[in-house]
Amino acid sequence: MKDFFEEGMRQRKATLGEQYVDQVMENSDEFIKPFQEAMTAWCWGFGWGDDAIDAKTRSMMNLAMIGALGKMHEWELHCRGAIKNGVTKEEIRAIIHVVGIYCGVPQALNCFRSARKILEEEGLLERK
Repeated sequence: MKDFFEEGMRQRKATLGEQYVDQVMENSDEFIKPFQEAMTAWCWGFGWGDDAIDAKTRSMMNLAMIGALGKMHEWELHCRGAIKNGVTKEEIRAIIHVVGIYCGVPQALNCFRSARKILEEEGLLERK
């Protein structure tokens, strides 16, 4: 059987960055560490660990779903990862349009605010 945790660590680091993932794992105490390990195995190892969907498409799906849920801290983290996986500024805008259509204008505006912050930090959008 595939080692989902090891695959999860590989996938998680590839998208979110080795430094970020290492820091999260190192800062995990006995209270949250079992969750971090299970989430890494399940989400990143099982969910991202096959070749059925490429990383860019998975990142785009994540932005749409996390945006729909309104989990903006996670949305910013995955926006940065999506850029790393090749998602363009124009594709991010289109994803936010879909969030607005299906989840409402206020949620789209939240996504635009978060996207602007990340795109500016990544040098893909001029600071306003």
